Amino acid sequence: MIRLTYLLRRKPGMSLESFQDYWRLEHGPLVAGHAGRLDLLAYVQVHTIPDEDHGRLTGRRGEMEPPYDGVSEMWWESREALAAATRSESGQVADHELIADERSFIDVENSPMWFNYEYPQVNPTPENIVATDRSSLVKLYFPLRHRPDLTLDSAQLYWRTHHGPIIRRQAAGSGILRYVQVHRAEPELTESMRTSRRSTAEVYTGHAEVWMDRAAMGRSTPERRVAARRAYEDEANFIDFARSSMWLGKEQVFVDRR
Repeated sequence: MIRLTYLLRRKPGMSLESFQDYWRLEHGPLVAGHAGRLDLLAYVQVHTIPDEDHGRLTGRRGEMEPPYDGVSEMWWESREALAAATRSESGQVADHELIADERSFIDVENSPMWFNYEYPQVNPTPENIVATDRSSLVKLYFPLRHRPDLTLDSAQLYWRTHHGPIIRRQAAGSGILRYVQVHRAEPELTESMRTSRRSTAEVYTGHAEVWMDRAAMGRSTPERRVAARRAYEDEANFIDFARSSMWLGKEQVFVDRR
C-alpha cells in the first residue's frame, strides 16, 4: 500500500471546533462520496485533542513545533492504482472538487503533505485498534524531521532498524498497543500533490503513530519511566526535536477496504 499524510492547519480566524466540525460533517462525506472515482482503499481523519499541558507530552524533548489541527490519511492499494485513479477523467474531476472545498477551511499553504510507506513495529492481528471518540484509546502523532547531519536515507534506516526494535522490546511495559513507523517516500508524487494544492510547508522525514489507552497514560510506573528515558535517548540520535511535533488525536473512519 501507499499512503498520503496531510497535516492540517485551519484557516486563520477559524476556531478549532468549527474547523473540525466542517471537516467531519461536510468534507469527510464529500471525500467518501468520491472514494470510488479516486480508488481509495481507506480514508481516515485524525482530530487533534486540545491539550493545555502539551509540555507534559513532549517531556524532555524540549520546545517542539506546535501541534497541527488534524491529519487527513488516505491509502491506495499501490503506486500504480494511485496513478491510474488520479489520471482518469473522473478522478481529476473529483480531485478538483476536493481541492476547492479544502480551501474553504484549510490553510493549505501551511499544511504539509507527502506520500509514505508503512513499517508496522507493534501490530496486533487483526489491525482493528481505532481511537474512536467513544473509547479511551488515543492516537499519538509524532511527525519528525531528522538531524541535519544525517541524510534522509540514513535517518530512516536508523529509525527502522535501530529505534524500532528498542520500542518493540519495551512496548508492554510502556503501555503501547500499536506502533507504526510511516516513512516519507515517492518524492515525484509528493511534489505533484504539493503543486496541485499549492502547499509550501516543509515536509517531514515521516511520522510515528502510537495507540495507547488514555486511562492508563497518567500512571507512572518504574517500567514506564525507564522506557520513556530509553526512547528519548535514542530519538536524540536521529531526530531534530525543535523541527518536529507531537500531539494526541481521535480517529474518524470514513472509508476502510483494507
